[in-house]
Amino acid sequence: MKRFFLKVSALCFLLFIAVLTSCSDNEDNSTVNMQSQDQDISEMILSSDMDVVTASIEDYMIETYENQEGEEARGVAGSSKLMPECATVTIDAEQNFRELTIDFSSQGCVIRGHLYRGQIVLTYTRDIDAEEISLSYVLNNFYFDNKQVSGSNTILKTLSNVNGNPQFTHTVNLTVTWPNGVEATRDGQIVREWVEGFGSGVFTDNVFEVTGYWASGFVNGNTHNYEILTPLRREMTCYYFVSGILSVERTLFSGELDYGDGNCDNQATFTFESGTVINIFI
Repeated sequence: MKRFFLKVSALCFLLFIAVLTSCSDNEDNSTVNMQSQDQDISEMILSSDMDVVTASIEDYMIETYENQEGEEARGVAGSSKLMPECATVTIDAEQNFRELTIDFSSQGCVIRGHLYRGQIVLTYTRDIDAEEISLSYVLNNFYFDNKQVSGSNTILKTLSNVNGNPQFTHTVNLTVTWPNGVEATRDGQIVREWVEGFGSGVFTDNVFEVTGYWASGFVNGNTHNYEILTPLRREMTCYYFVSGILSVERTLFSGELDYGDGNCDNQATFTFESGTVINIFI
C-alpha cells in the first residue's frame, strides 16, 4: 500500500513538472511573439518615416526639373529660381543633355521644413516633342534632416496619361541610415499622377496622387511589403500624406495603414487582420 502511494505521488509530481514546463514554454513563446510584433511595428514606423524622405526628395526633383525646363523655354540657359541662396547649382549643358548638380554644402539648406545636406545630381535628355522623358538622380553624401540617404533612382515622366495628367514613374532604390545606426532599404516602383496645379507656375498649389508598391528591408533580415490600395494624396503644403491606404504584409502580421481623411498631420492608423486598430505617429 505504501509502495502504491509512492508511485502515485511520483506520477503526480511528474505531471506537475510537465504542466509547469508547458506553462513556462507558452509564456516564453508569448513573450517572443510580443517582442517580434513590437519590433515589426517599430520597423513599420521607420518605413513610414522613409515615406516622408522619398516623397520629399521626389517633390524636389520634379520641381527642379520643371523649373529648369520652364526657364529654358523662356530662353534662360541656366536658372537658380526657387533655389535657396545656400545652395550652389552647376549646370552642364551639352546639346540636349542636361546635368544639374545641386550642392547644399555641409551646412545644409532648409527646404520646406527639412534640412538638406550634401549633393543631388539630376541628369536627363531634353526632347520637347517626346511623350516620355527619362530622368535620373544620384545622392552624394546626402543627408535629409539627421538621416543619411544614399542611392540612385530613375524617373520616367509621361506628358499625358490616360486621365490627361502628367505622370512620374519612380524606380526607387534607396538606403536610409538613422542617427542611432538603424539602416533600411527601399526598392519598388512609385507612380505619381499630377492631379492639381499643373501649369500654374506655383509648385505649392500642386497635388499628386501616388500609387505603386515597394519593399522595406532591414539589416536583421526583416522585410515589409507594401502596396497602395487607395491612392496616397500628396499636397505640397503638407509634410505628410493626407489620405490613402497601404496594404502591409509581414511574416507575423498583416493589415492596412490608413493616412486619414485629408487632414495634414503626422498621424495614421494601422488595422490588423484581426480588426485591432492602433495609432501610428510618423
